Amino acid sequence: MRVALINPRWSFDGSIYFGCSEPHLPLEFGYSRALLQQAGHETLLIDAHLFDLPAEDVRGRVADFAADMTVIATAPSYLFWRCAPPELRVPRETLQSLDGAGGLKVVVGPHPSTTPRTTLRKLGCDVVVMGECEETLVDLANGERNTLAGIAYDDGAGVRVNGGPRAARFVDAPPLVWSDDWIERHSHHHHRFDAAPIGPGAEVEASRGCPYRCTFCAKENFRDGYRRRALPMLLAEIDRLQTQGVEYLYFIDEIFLPNRALLEALATRRLRFGVQTRIDLWKPEMLALLGHAGCVSIEAGVESLTAAGRDRLAKNCRIGTEDLTERLIMAKQNVPFVQGNLIATADDDPETIAAWRENLRAHGVWANDPVPMYPYPGSPDRSEERRVGKECRSRW
Repeated sequence: MRVALINPRWSFDGSIYFGCSEPHLPLEFGYSRALLQQAGHETLLIDAHLFDLPAEDVRGRVADFAADMTVIATAPSYLFWRCAPPELRVPRETLQSLDGAGGLKVVVGPHPSTTPRTTLRKLGCDVVVMGECEETLVDLANGERNTLAGIAYDDGAGVRVNGGPRAARFVDAPPLVWSDDWIERHSHHHHRFDAAPIGPGAEVEASRGCPYRCTFCAKENFRDGYRRRALPMLLAEIDRLQTQGVEYLYFIDEIFLPNRALLEALATRRLRFGVQTRIDLWKPEMLALLGHAGCVSIEAGVESLTAAGRDRLAKNCRIGTEDLTERLIMAKQNVPFVQGNLIATADDDPETIAAWRENLRAHGVWANDPVPMYPYPGSPDRSEERRVGKECRSRW
């Protein structure tokens, strides 16, 4: 089968989307392409965002390729599946522009993973994939449909939903290969503030999922269970990127956990990189190794300055606020940019927050204003809201 994979030409005019608007490597399609090719399928990967391709150009390429199946994402990249644009305007316009080209239309991303029926109806596609899409796309290309887990489609009698979101193995995900012209255009260094870019940047994934279940984190329907990628596969990918001139990596992992073998390998490569993590998981020795390995950017979720607040958010944090603060300051002694994030909770006193932020900034650590918490679809908070709502309706 001939399969086209399309990352749309994203625009965020009028959107409440708060993520980064720069192009990021579509890792989900990189893995999908590799697995599809291993299974004997021909692929065409189009990144209309990175190359600023108008809809007519995308349609022309898909038509020239004579795709039997075309796959479109509802979020800019795996990096933003948890905080995707809420609206489906761009994917819908992309689908409409294909105008008869592309064969079977398949949609992947956080929207079909969380609301498959609504996404199928709004986009008018043939199939939506729930959860991590790479292995499911191979099965679809192989001709599976009726009993394939992790998809929804209209079988003529109505929308058929086969099970729930599906997880990929990921641990043996092959090294991703991006062509030189892609990397040359990838000038963005995500969440980097210590220096201006000299060469290209790139996104990579060392692990997937998270062993924690914080109430606010939207990950239940995609990239949930924690898995660590085989180090040789990851390093082979990183080494290729470095030969292409990449000087900065951003690990999109939901949580970048301490990993001595990876950090020691990175230290020999003299790259710079950024991570998102929990500061309470890092002991002084590992923070020093993190900095030595080349980390220049840490985004760390603290969320609340009280034990009660953190417990309410199910943070499962084993150290107190004083130790968290000390750990952030220690991180800054090893890493040029460190950010501690807070969520607005009823447990935190505004004056305490202001004093805490002032103290951190005096030590060079950036601490943001508490952000409002919204129970995003796919988060435990949202699931609990739905459960309580159903109970209330049934009692009424």
